[in-house]
Amino acid sequence: MVGPDDARPLAPLIGVLALQGGFEAHERMLAKLGPTPPRTRQVRVAGDLDGLDGLVVPGGESTTMTLGVAREGLAEPLRSRGGGGGGGGIPILGSCAGLIMLDRDHLRLMDMRAERNAFGRQVRSFEADVEVRGVEGPPIHGIFIRAPWVAEHGPQVEILGELEGHAVAVREGDMLAVAFHAELGRDDRLHRLFLDLVEERRARSAAGGAG
Repeated sequence: MVGPDDARPLAPLIGVLALQGGFEAHERMLAKLGPTPPRTRQVRVAGDLDGLDGLVVPGGESTTMTLGVAREGLAEPLRSRGGGGGGGGIPILGSCAGLIMLDRDHLRLMDMRAERNAFGRQVRSFEADVEVRGVEGPPIHGIFIRAPWVAEHGPQVEILGELEGHAVAVREGDMLAVAFHAELGRDDRLHRLFLDLVEERRARSAAGGAG
């Protein structure tokens, strides 16, 4: 006999690109989201993308990450799952190097160009509060480590947050990218915003409104 709990849909499955960088911090943050946390899966090969409801591209070193993506043949599968830059893919959250990976010069999923080490190299790592549009409450406390900013962007890219006059939080469709590490603090609101996008897309899919 099937009880009421058995009829509930499974929690969304979020992949975290785990080739290099701070992927475990994102997993820990996602695990704290209640009342029913999403399931997570580390993504290292193309088959790990199957069945995902969303994807996190973490911070780290974008050159090393790019080499790992090439080594594992992940570039085209990632573009395909992300909608090939034309929308319709699973929601994606990129942080720091993840923002770089999503830009025109890398995975080409967002219509923007990131400037690497834009605030300076390691000695210019710092912390700052960023007002992020769509996140209620006080600013998000971001940790900037050799952080990029968005140097150019197309008309479909919405600027959600700025620092020193530079775009450090952007959205295009169901893709979010930030130049800082929210996952290293205790504030989970950015990840909740991302999870809201995941749940909205799941609802559209269930209603037949998305592929």
